[in-house]
Amino acid sequence: MPKTKHQQCIIQSSLPNDVALKIASYLEETGVCALECCSRFWRKLCGSDCIWESLTRQRWPNSQFSSTISQKSDPTSEGWREFYMKRHGEMESGASNVVNYVEQCTRSDSLEVGDYLQAIDELSTMKLGFKDVKMFLFNPKLNVLVNLVGLHYCILRFNLLREDIMEALQSCKISDRQVCVRWWKLGRWFYGFRMRDESHTRWASLADLAMAKEEEVLGVLHRGAIHEVLRVQIYFANPSCSLWSHQSTQGRS
Repeated sequence: MPKTKHQQCIIQSSLPNDVALKIASYLEETGVCALECCSRFWRKLCGSDCIWESLTRQRWPNSQFSSTISQKSDPTSEGWREFYMKRHGEMESGASNVVNYVEQCTRSDSLEVGDYLQAIDELSTMKLGFKDVKMFLFNPKLNVLVNLVGLHYCILRFNLLREDIMEALQSCKISDRQVCVRWWKLGRWFYGFRMRDESHTRWASLADLAMAKEEEVLGVLHRGAIHEVLRVQIYFANPSCSLWSHQSTQGRS
């Protein structure tokens, strides 16, 4: 039979705080927020600094936090909770700006590599955590190019096992999404004559990129348009022969 409200109060009052904190410490953010809605007892306990400090450090393990926050003597102070919520809002706002930037830079179903690398730099500046990327950028409703930016950022910034990244892609249901990368290389010299510029096109799934099955593609994206590489474009639709590439090939033949 369901326990009455009075019985629940008796159970909670007999539950030692350290045991209750231990229970709450196994939960993630959404679980803690749900638990604190159960009663005044859980609301007070789930607002404890020790709970939210742990959640904060788990979500942003590479960040350096002010020591003054962790030196508060009151274990039920909301200092760390407020800090967590504020930082969550900042990460959400920053990620949203990057999503908008990528969508604005996407022309004719493609993204220039310079804009692509700029988006990754913006994420690095904000110091998004791996959980932030999963939450805000690994969304199947977003453009796959946004998913790709988040994936490449994770590979470059975090010392994670490829299997962990793959698991995140699968849990977010984006591992099978595909992108097409096209790049043009300067034509080689042959007996004093410049050969035609070389056009390379490669389709790759996010899963293949995560598991290092397409290292050449990641290398091209990471280096961008430098040296012999004239231009790099990333597509989320089947690329057609552009006027730029046609003129470049004809002009150097």
